[in-house]
Amino acid sequence: MSGGSEEDVRARTPLRGKSQLTLPPLVRDALHLVEGDEVEFTVHADGQVTLRGMTSIPTDQRWFWTEEWQAGEREASEQIAAGDLPVYDDMAALFVDAE
Repeated sequence: MSGGSEEDVRARTPLRGKSQLTLPPLVRDALHLVEGDEVEFTVHADGQVTLRGMTSIPTDQRWFWTEEWQAGEREASEQIAAGDLPVYDDMAALFVDAE
């Protein structure tokens, strides 16, 4: 492995039969890929190819990844980090406050 800069790292792998490649562990780890994940190749006009790891989202979980839901997740995370949430000693107190 060699690098073009201190941040770039290169890895090589041979092209096998049926155009198959095995991703080197360095690349797999950098893309956070696990078995079953997909990869996307983008071929740029200058001949460079970008490889990006992809994860499929089950259709029954798409709602969680909508912009509206993610905005709510960000807001909740900010409130938690700021300590802006009440703490309840028991469920009854929680439900009384929710009314």
